[in-house]
Amino acid sequence: MAARIFIILGLLFLVIGVLLLLFQRLGIQLGRLPGDFSIQRGNATCVVALGTSIFLSILLTILLNLIVRLFNR
Repeated sequence: MAARIFIILGLLFLVIGVLLLLFQRLGIQLGRLPGDFSIQRGNATCVVALGTSIFLSILLTILLNLIVRLFNR
């Protein structure tokens, strides 16, 4: 059972890595999407990546639903 989990995690990391490379080539920079806020005051910087969080949430929901459907067959 543990080996199966490690294989699934490895494949998940592989897919995430490929998607990050694909996004980079398409010009989508995570952390700089519309809806991401950056506030700078003196030496302090606060970054709220709201747009990136929503994008990744939708993407991971779709990906995990596909994985669950694949293993339930």
